[in-house]
Amino acid sequence: MKTELYPLKFQPILKEKIWGGEKLKSILNKASNSSNIGESWEISDVEGDTSIVANGPLKGQSLKVLLQSYKADILGKKNHDIFGAKFPLLIKFIDAKEDLSIQLHPNDELAAKRHNSFGKTEMWYVMQADKDAHLIVGFNQEMTPEKYLKHLEEKKLTEILNFDKVKTGDTYFIEVGRVHAIGAGVLLAEIQQTSDITYRVYDWDRVDSEGNERDLHNDLALEAINFNMPDNFRVSYQNTKNITNEMVICPYFTTSMLYVTDSILKLNTKDSFFIYLCVEGQAIIETEHASEFIKQGETVLIPAAIKTYKITSSNAKLLEVYV
Repeated sequence: MKTELYPLKFQPILKEKIWGGEKLKSILNKASNSSNIGESWEISDVEGDTSIVANGPLKGQSLKVLLQSYKADILGKKNHDIFGAKFPLLIKFIDAKEDLSIQLHPNDELAAKRHNSFGKTEMWYVMQADKDAHLIVGFNQEMTPEKYLKHLEEKKLTEILNFDKVKTGDTYFIEVGRVHAIGAGVLLAEIQQTSDITYRVYDWDRVDSEGNERDLHNDLALEAINFNMPDNFRVSYQNTKNITNEMVICPYFTTSMLYVTDSILKLNTKDSFFIYLCVEGQAIIETEHASEFIKQGETVLIPAAIKTYKITSSNAKLLEVYV
């Protein structure tokens, strides 16, 4: 007999990065001895990096095994019809101690053709930012492939990029084909399609301890860049307490802000799992048969089979995500 599903937590998959820092440990309490942890993969079905359940009766089971066993009970019927036993989202926290490379992601069509993968539409929610920290999103002027290549070849790419100074709560929607980078001093939550396909176009002339530069993907990137994108990447949203404040609605995910200062009863009518990322404070998520505590820097997956649950807090901010 199968174990009854409940709110699932997973063991963070921590990634050392050349640009990573210590905020995932110092602010989000991730356990590590490394001083350059750049990413905490909270829920992942990426090949070779599958999440493992950290709580309850299913502790130690992999997300992959759960999806094969529980199918639509975790994903929802329509998601299972589309994705089969693959989890469609990758959830991360990212700490940039140094600037990330200037990069972009291909769309579904290109990613499928070149890499047998999904594309990578994503969004960012800034959890903490040092003074004058910034994100790079898009270009600061009208752009053509010729103008772009000229600046790239002359190592003047940064002259045509758009730098945005950021603070806690700022939210960005990063569509495929948009050039972008996380700047030094930014800690953020990232919600994205399940894909690890990134084209780096400039890496600040950095070298590793062996003196090697990281690979760039300029030939692949050129066809993937969308040079005619509007400047609609900044997300405005309400912060009304104890209701669902929608932030990003796209074909790949819907994300909302829940600013909880009381109890909210949630009725799942969406035929989808729900994910909660705690970006501030702490809360309790209660189902009919289980209860799970969540604090800043933690993530909980509510399987689609759970139709009613309650979220209670005196002061918490949660990103709510479904497909």
